[in-house]
Amino acid sequence: MIPVPVPFDARDTAAPDLVGDAAAAPSADERADRSLVVWSPELLGYDFGPGHPMAPSRLHLTMSLVRSLGLLDAPGVELVDPDPASDSELELVHDERYVAAVRSASEKGTTDPLRGLGTEDDPVFPGMHDAAARIFHGSYAAAGAVWAGEVEHAVNIAGGMHHARRDAASGFCIYNDAAAAVRRLLDDGATRVAYVDVDAHHGDGVESVFWNDPRVLTVSVHQSGHSLFPGTGFPTDTGGPRAEGSAVNVALPRHTDGAGFLRAFDAVVPAALRAFAPEAIVSQHGCDSHAQDPLTDLHVGVDAQRIAVERVHALAHELSEGRWVALGGGGYAVIDVVPRAWANVVAEVVHRPLDPDTPLPAAWRREVAEGAGEDPPRRMGDHPVTFRPWSQGYDPADDLDRSVLATRREVFPLLGLDPYLD
Repeated sequence: MIPVPVPFDARDTAAPDLVGDAAAAPSADERADRSLVVWSPELLGYDFGPGHPMAPSRLHLTMSLVRSLGLLDAPGVELVDPDPASDSELELVHDERYVAAVRSASEKGTTDPLRGLGTEDDPVFPGMHDAAARIFHGSYAAAGAVWAGEVEHAVNIAGGMHHARRDAASGFCIYNDAAAAVRRLLDDGATRVAYVDVDAHHGDGVESVFWNDPRVLTVSVHQSGHSLFPGTGFPTDTGGPRAEGSAVNVALPRHTDGAGFLRAFDAVVPAALRAFAPEAIVSQHGCDSHAQDPLTDLHVGVDAQRIAVERVHALAHELSEGRWVALGGGGYAVIDVVPRAWANVVAEVVHRPLDPDTPLPAAWRREVAEGAGEDPPRRMGDHPVTFRPWSQGYDPADDLDRSVLATRREVFPLLGLDPYLD
């Protein structure tokens, strides 16, 4: 079983016992029925340069589609333009020497490969510090608004920088805004926060920050580290000695499709979250699990990705009185996948879910065709998907089922669950 939550700093040093003094979470009745969308053209400044997969056009095309679909006009939607985070905010997650190194890289072009700055994945660029700090603050502030009851849900599609570590950049990620959102919820009074990551890559940075903190459950459903960066996130990784059972890792075999992805999600995520009973959920919705993504080997369609968003949303209402912060993440099929996948995330957050047969607006399609010289998709969905729920039985000859059962065997007993029962 996970120990009784006793707050402590993620750096492995003891912190004061705040449980008795933590502010009570606002009730559902006290919270406004509103949603927050973090966005500003300034967020396009996170730009590693021509040819880098993390192209800012991913964000531009997504928000252009979001606007064309009228999602920002839904009742109660608040659009927030974030400022860059202060150093004191950044240092809630990152080492001060690392923050200083990023600032030096940003202002002077100083590389620091030992801290991941100036590598092929994370080349330095002018304005890097402010650009990354703006993304960080967007998610940090969104989490604060959700916990305070100012909004019910929040989304930052520019966020989800889940690889950044306390003292180093990694995997296109400079500052870890996902960890910042979790930290904000804890600092504002939450005693249990669940982090759900469905990016094709393991959410290693967030897991490492909270590895020894029983107040945080990190759940990552990703392509196995045996075949994909960052080479971590195995079923046996279940949390540190003071938080056993607080890390849940589902390592998917290469070429897992949408039906397999949803079967794995169904077999692990709802049960783990229900056992943990979070007061708030932060989720990362990297869409690089798609078959068209150039950096991964999974075959998950936009429709399956959308269903995962719906499931997280439903769990937030079931378990956390609707407190939910959704983030973007990886995704490098810039035209065919990312705009649709993340427009679906925004649609779910603002309670305007989109049918997969919804036609893409003609104006948006013209913008893409004229700007990129490509024929864009015609509707929101791509591959209708059904899946066999885990409750219908386990196939020992199936690679996916063996991977899922490995996770359940390792972590379910630590959560007080039977790995062989629903």
